[in-house]
Formats: sequence, structure tokens, C-alpha cells
Amino acid sequence: MDLDRLAGAIAAKGETKVMTAALAHDKLRALQRNCERVIKGKSDVIRRVTIGILANGHILIEDVPGVGKTTLARLLARSIDCAFQHIQFTSDLLPSDILGVSIYDKDKKVFEFKRGPIFANIVLADEINRTSPKTQSALLEAMNTAQVSIDGTTHSLPRPFMVIATQNPIEFHGTFPLPRAQLDRFLLRVRMGYPAREDELTILREQIEIGAIDHIKPVLTGGDILAMQGEVRKVTVDDDLISYIQAIAQATRQSPSIELGVSTRAALSLRACAQACAYFLGRDYCTPDDVKEVAVSVLAHRIQVARAFESESLADRHEDEEVLERIIANVPVPL
Repeated sequence: MDLDRLAGAIAAKGETKVMTAALAHDKLRALQRNCERVIKGKSDVIRRVTIGILANGHILIEDVPGVGKTTLARLLARSIDCAFQHIQFTSDLLPSDILGVSIYDKDKKVFEFKRGPIFANIVLADEINRTSPKTQSALLEAMNTAQVSIDGTTHSLPRPFMVIATQNPIEFHGTFPLPRAQLDRFLLRVRMGYPAREDELTILREQIEIGAIDHIKPVLTGGDILAMQGEVRKVTVDDDLISYIQAIAQATRQSPSIELGVSTRAALSLRACAQACAYFLGRDYCTPDDVKEVAVSVLAHRIQVARAFESESLADRHEDEEVLERIIANVPVPL
């Protein structure tokens, strides 16, 4: 099947449908179990990534090589029955390699647009910081508006549409760090971290095969995701919680530890993820704990820590999270 026909198929597969809360809860638990079959001891990471999907956002998975970043992204795509494309970002990758290109058909005497891998429901942008800024920017319009403009023509992307990107934040040789405008398009950033001792022993004992992901069966469809995303937007957020979210955003702008605080878009993202967190836990209303659960993942990559508070160690790249945690701890929680 060529990509033009594939786009039509996945658009039809992504039609929104009605889903009960109980059925949604069962499907989300099945998604969690699917990922935990391969990714050991990272339930919190899997939960946050799932929250990002429910909130209809793009996700940046960041950590050192070999801790399961790409594996988690592939597991999520495998668990959702919709179109998936894996793009390995390299220094010679061109925007047309992602978006597609118009090719002249000499028989029809017209230019025909051949869709690129961006025309999928889930796009894995593997090692996104290893390609040039020009190619990175090709993702901006797609991530912001779920459409791309090529040769003066706008093409809509299939729904649902999400980018799951990975990057190594430690090794900078041959990389192009993502600019703030690009980072801001990611709803959440999560870190995998090394597994705990017992979890790593389990992995070593079980000797998980490289092809283990191929045995994972889908437990959700694109239509399921769209239905859940619609229900997430209906989750109640009281005015007190709105004020709490705004207070957190304001605190990042006033803190001497931070040179660049979060934007209004970041505050809206925090609200959306708090709603998704509540929905994931089976509630139709938000609590302060929902906000605190996702705040660091939503906001840390959007701030700029003041130079005076930056660590001198290249191995310590968690300053933004630590500073943000201290700020949130000092913001009064609504009762």
C-alpha cells in the first residue's frame, strides 16, 4: 500500500467514537501492562507518556543511550493500532525526507506529491538532535497545527497525530541542540533513568529478546485515542486550581534561579496534562495532586536556569528539574 492510500486508511481508522469511562480505564491499564512487559520498573515514566498522549501532545524522551527510550516509543506505537513511522535523524537528513516531495509525472504531465513519513499517526523522531536546524524546523508546523505546507499547498495530517522524539542530553559531539521554540512544542519531557538493581537483574535473568516488541498486540485504536482525548477535555478544573497553575507559572518568572520563566502556552499545557492525569486515574475532576504529578515533566524543559545556579558538572543535567521542584514546593496549594 502506498502512502497516499495509507493516509486514507488511517484517516478512516481514526474516526472518533463513544467510549464509556470503564472501558477507557480497562484499555489504559492494558496499555500500561503492554509496556511493562518489556520496560521493567518504569511505571511512572509509562504513565506520564500515556498522559501526554491523552492530552493530545508531543513527547520528548531524554536520557543516555541504552536505557529504553526508543523501545518505549516503539512499544506505545505497537500498542495502538494505527500508522507508525520511525525516522532515524542524521546530519544529512533533509526536510523533504520527512515531509515528502513533488515529483513530475511525464505521462500525466503534472507534479504529484509523494507523502513523507510525517503522514502517520505516531512518528518516532529518533535522536532528533542529530539533524540540522533546517530539518528540525520541518517538524514545527506539523507539531503545532497537524498540517504541513509544501509547494504552496497545505496538507492535513492524519488524526490522531503525535511525535515521540528521543535525544541524548549528555553527548553533544555532532548534535544540534533543540532551540526553545522547538522544545516548547513538546507537551512533556520525560527521563528514563537507569533501572533499579532488582529491575535490572530481572531484565538480565529473563534475557528479553530483541524481537520481544514484535509479540506485543495492539490494545487501542486511533479512534479510541481520539475518543479519550475528547473526554479528557471535559474533565473539570476548578477556579482554585486554575489560580494554582497560574501561580506556579508566575513563580517561575519571578524566581532568581530562572532566567526565562514559562509561557502562557506552558500553563495551558499544564492544565491539559492535569486533566489527562485525572482521567487516567478514573476521575472527571482535577486535584492539586494531578497538577503536581505532571508539573515537572511539562515545565522543566521550558525554563532557562540562571547561570549562577547551573551545575559545573557535565554529568549533572537535572538542574532545571531540581530548581522547578523547589519552586513548586513553595507555591501554596489550594485546599
